[in-house]
Formats: sequence, C-alpha cells, structure tokens
Amino acid sequence: MMVAIQWLRSLVFNVSIYVVMAIYAVVFFPFALFSRDWAFRACKAWCAYVRWAARWMVGLKTEVRGPIPQGEVVVAAKHQSFLDIILIFHALPRARFIMKRELMYAPILGQYALRIGCVPVDRGKRGKAIEKMKADVEKGRLEPGQLIIYPQGTRVAPGEYLPYKVGTGILYEQLEQPCIPVAANVGLFWPKRGVMRRQGTAVVEFLAPIQSGMAIKPFMAHLEDVIETRSAALNEEADPRP
Repeated sequence: MMVAIQWLRSLVFNVSIYVVMAIYAVVFFPFALFSRDWAFRACKAWCAYVRWAARWMVGLKTEVRGPIPQGEVVVAAKHQSFLDIILIFHALPRARFIMKRELMYAPILGQYALRIGCVPVDRGKRGKAIEKMKADVEKGRLEPGQLIIYPQGTRVAPGEYLPYKVGTGILYEQLEQPCIPVAANVGLFWPKRGVMRRQGTAVVEFLAPIQSGMAIKPFMAHLEDVIETRSAALNEEADPRP
C-alpha cells in the first residue's frame, strides 16, 4: 500500500515539474531573448522548484556538498539520473554542458541550453566544438564559466559499471583548466527510468580539484578512482525508502 501511494505521489510530482518547466519557459522567454542572465535565472528558478517540490511532494531531500567552484573549470560528474543535472546546475554560478547536438531541437530544453552557452557536439567532432567555445570566450561572445561533462557518457545506475571515456581527458588537456570531480548517489532515489521517486536524501558532492597539467592516462585513472570511490561511499550512507 505504501509503495502504491509513493508511486502516485511520484506521478503527480513528475507531471508538476514539466508543467512548471513549460510555464517558466514561456514567462521568462521574452527576457531570456535579450539577456543570457535571464536565461540562467529561468533555469535556476526551475531547478529550485524541483528541489522544493521533491521535498514536500515525495519526501526527497537534496544536498550539495563540497566547495562550489567559481571560476573557469571542467566539472566531470557522475551521471545517474536527471536529478544530478538539476543539482549541479543549480549549485554552479555559470554552468554549461557538453551536449549531444540532437538536444538542440528538443522543445524548451534545447532553446534554453543554447542560450546559456551549452556546447552541442556531433559524434567524433568534439575537438572542433571545444576550439570554437574557447575562441568565443576569448572574443567575449561567451562568458567564462564551468563546463560540465559526464565521463561515462550516459546515465549509469548505482552499482553498475561503465568505462570512463577518454574524451574527458582530451577536454581537460585542451582547455588547460582544473578539473572538479563530482560524486553522486542520486540514482538510488531518482532512477534513470520509471516514475518512482524514493524518500531520503540525495547527494551530489564536489571533490578536490585535479590541477591542470597531468598526462591524459594518469588523469583518467585518478578521475575514475576518486569519483567511483566517493560515489560508492555515498551509496553506502544512503537510506532510500520505500
């Protein structure tokens, strides 16, 4: 019975966040057209709504740990569900994502992603996209910020393993910026598929920076070790219900 009630609460919550997304997108759109600041405000307002609604609608608290990076850095994050995207973006001052080019054409999401400076890439052409992004920053067309990438390339459920892709190492080498690893346990509460949202406290944690200058191979080994080790520890401390 309790599981059925939680499923229904989750369904209402899921519907509400997409309805509110559409409302915010329309309300903020005239302002976002003329100011990237307003595009960020719209996205952050929606993230704040999701965190607030999750707490009282389904009993899911959210927590962001660790020092929040402020300058130009690469953020390499564990990706378990849509929730880690929401928490990381909400926490960072000027976040943008490396995203698949197809997402440009997604209603609402695509338009706002481009407005805040996300970097759409074709498969196998990330290098060209990064070079353009660097040039845009240098020429003042794009503000400096935090570039988020998911080293495993897709959502990976807690307890499952998928190799880390070397593209993150190439990005780290090209940009010559510190890399901030991010661990998470959010997939225990907000799975990558399905309606159910579980009660408890979902966490993302910003870890110690990896300074620029490492060779790609040792960088990738270190990155995987710190993210996977800390994510496993967050999984152990979690208590998802029901």
